Amino acid sequence: MAMKLPKGFEAAGTKAGIKPSGLQDLGLIYCLDPTAWALTSTRNQVKAACVSRNQSIYRAGTPIRAVVVNSGNANAATGNQGIKSDEDFGIFTANALNLTDSQSVLTASTGIIGVQLPIDKVYQALPSLVKNLKSESPGFAESILTTDTTTKEVAVVLKNGARVVGIAKGSGMIHPDMATMLAFVLTDAVIPQETLRDLWPRIVDESFNQLTVDGDTSTNDMALVMSSNRVPEDALELADALNSVCMGLAEKIAQDGEGATKLMIVQVRGARSATEARLAARAVALSPLVKTAVHGNDPNWGRILAAVGASGASFNQEKILVKLQGTVVYENAPQNFDLEKLSSTMNTETVLIEIDLKVGNHSAKAWGCDLSAEYIRINAEYTT
Repeated sequence: MAMKLPKGFEAAGTKAGIKPSGLQDLGLIYCLDPTAWALTSTRNQVKAACVSRNQSIYRAGTPIRAVVVNSGNANAATGNQGIKSDEDFGIFTANALNLTDSQSVLTASTGIIGVQLPIDKVYQALPSLVKNLKSESPGFAESILTTDTTTKEVAVVLKNGARVVGIAKGSGMIHPDMATMLAFVLTDAVIPQETLRDLWPRIVDESFNQLTVDGDTSTNDMALVMSSNRVPEDALELADALNSVCMGLAEKIAQDGEGATKLMIVQVRGARSATEARLAARAVALSPLVKTAVHGNDPNWGRILAAVGASGASFNQEKILVKLQGTVVYENAPQNFDLEKLSSTMNTETVLIEIDLKVGNHSAKAWGCDLSAEYIRINAEYTT
């Protein structure tokens, strides 16, 4: 589906021959003017060359004009040659765009770790990539995918006509502190860079860092927001729109988790703090025992309670309430419910788990998916 980009932005995707499948594997977002921007990246100590380079540009406060992305190759743990290839990635793209400063181009890679990036193929594909730039998203959204089964895009339009458009990829190696996910959020709403950089980490904490598929944190992930600063909008409404787009992307990533058959939504209320609410929600979404129970339509509420208990969130076991698909299964003590009926309500694409800790008034949401035999098959054969 063609999604219109905010004013001032263009995007494209093409085939560079990085993926053995022959699918699109090189994408570009370009802004006609320097942007206000903010970035969060993986906290994994093993970082891809693109992550280290982007973090250095971010600290320098350099204005950026573009981000170029390859899929099918992570260019992580590839030594000095990998670092040079990533620098060349930025330089070659800047030259193709007629930009004088290669530091105005961010780079991103996703795919297999430990394999050198075929930078010659990238170089050869860049002219056609730039030629294909358009004010719509489909080519780019497709070019960044790896094991994803679908593109992931979300858009919100604000009162004065400004747009917030999010494009992401991610399916496996997904866990809080970001995930093998790349997220690019674009807007033409006016916002000072200092404000955006203060706001963005909080939005990421409430959305992408509440997302988990398998408990593994990637070497490459990043969430980038860029504004072309074209349309004045209310600051609070813009913040809400950014949050809505990121939460929507997080849900789409969880829904498309590797081997997933069901989306898990975990809603926690009544926590002592926002941090504890997030801890409890993430713990349940991450639990392999909860994930397998959800896969098998098993309303095993004891696994949910155990996950909350190990999360570090404060609560009183005699007061906590747990709901599964809207049915109360535990409140102060086990509750009577129709096991077969509740199991049948779990046989659907989305399973909702609600928890009230009853020790405060803070809440949080987390997104995950069930754990299937197909997940094991995909990851057992990833490089072979």
